[in-house]
Amino acid sequence: MTLRACVKGVGHYLPERIVPNAEFEATLDTNDEWIRARSGIERRHFAAEGETTSNMAAAAARAALSDAGCEADQVDAIIIATSTPDLTFPSVATMVQAELGMHTGFAFDIQAVCAGFIYALSNANALILSGQAKRVLVIGAETFSRIMDWTDRSTCVLFGDGAGALLLEAQEGEGTAQDRGILSTDLNSDGRHKDLLYVDGGVSTGTTGHLRMQGNQVFRHAVEKLASTATTAMERAGVTPEDVDWIVPHQANIRIIQGTAKKLGLPMDQVVVTVQDHGNTSAASIPLALSVGRDRGQIKPGDLIVTEAIGGGLAWGAVVLRW
Repeated sequence: MTLRACVKGVGHYLPERIVPNAEFEATLDTNDEWIRARSGIERRHFAAEGETTSNMAAAAARAALSDAGCEADQVDAIIIATSTPDLTFPSVATMVQAELGMHTGFAFDIQAVCAGFIYALSNANALILSGQAKRVLVIGAETFSRIMDWTDRSTCVLFGDGAGALLLEAQEGEGTAQDRGILSTDLNSDGRHKDLLYVDGGVSTGTTGHLRMQGNQVFRHAVEKLASTATTAMERAGVTPEDVDWIVPHQANIRIIQGTAKKLGLPMDQVVVTVQDHGNTSAASIPLALSVGRDRGQIKPGDLIVTEAIGGGLAWGAVVLRW
């Protein structure tokens, strides 16, 4: 028998405030048509004043726990992927641990920007396979609206806020690609490309800073690296694109999503797409898409899923799992 990290529950949270593209027309030289054509984004959610990354993460966690029929004190660990923590420290994960009333186990954050949830899933999988944890809450949560330069039309129209969560649980499988759970992971980074996507603030500047991005260069790297990491992860899992039911990609840009699907030889009707409604929610985008895809009736038990992401660093990776 082989131990697998299986999805036991899923949930998400989106702030109440919905911001359509047209709202930017009053302050920027842009319009709905321009934003849709370049990104596929139609609207996004922004956190309310006083609403934090930890608030949203806790709400998504509660939804995943409810979906799983599990109590917080039955969870061994919480891993949160975020680049927009409430504070420099302590971690968002420990704040969520307290908010859930979970007084045992351990909690920590992972920072790999848009690839953060892939990194978090991989770490959760390792904890389960090593026997250090039986149940792990894996959460992606971001308030990117707090690091936008509202004068930069090339970036501020692209991002949104939200959170998504999975509860992973150790289960025994047969050691084949037909097992439920995480079948393989692939992680990569290349720090030479730091200047393509970064925030110009931190302890070295004493400021929060704003997001800066060379969009054309990021796009050039994204499609190639996402297709490559997805292919590597599939090979490690012993599956082919023909076996895949759904691609659930990082929701950054519809053109990147389309380009990656084309390279993998899969049609867009096998891709879960939420970018039109959420914008780019960074580390939250994949768990949001998994939760929404399940709620839509797209993702069903037994489906083979490939999920991949790339973000600042550059950092990128993929996970193959059976729902």
